[in-house]
Amino acid sequence: MNQVTMSNIPDSHHPAEATAKGLGISDLLLGAFLCVIAGITLMATRQLKFGTLTDMGAGFMPRVLAVTLLAFGLFFLACGMVRKVAAGLGPIELRPLVGVGLSVAVFALTAARFGLAIGCVLTILVAGAASKETRWRELVIFSVVMSAAAILLFVKGLSLPVPVWPW
Repeated sequence: MNQVTMSNIPDSHHPAEATAKGLGISDLLLGAFLCVIAGITLMATRQLKFGTLTDMGAGFMPRVLAVTLLAFGLFFLACGMVRKVAAGLGPIELRPLVGVGLSVAVFALTAARFGLAIGCVLTILVAGAASKETRWRELVIFSVVMSAAAILLFVKGLSLPVPVWPW
């Protein structure tokens, strides 16, 4: 009886080698991208009041998230520099780039006008369209659950003055 073992799997598909080789140029690019987004956010929010944990200003959450994003970006930059550079990136696909960028724009344009509930659902649906593997039924359920979680967190939990519905 012929059993398939890990040693029978070609090296390029071996999990340990894939992990070691999987980091490289793509991590450098991701790290640079995250650092740029964090830098833009920090620059855009520099005039906003930061506040304290008990009295958060308008710039508190954007700056905390930007610093977190910067930390992840620096982590990926470091990983990309330390590990071997993986083989080429392959072709750049526009669908994910446009989809994610468009989802950010959708949230910016809909959250204040139509409320957090509708803005979150539309944002997640647009972001989901960026993937070819999207299962729409699951995505709709996920978007409703995440919208409810956002409302509970930001409106109920943190008492932020964010409109939930357009009316």
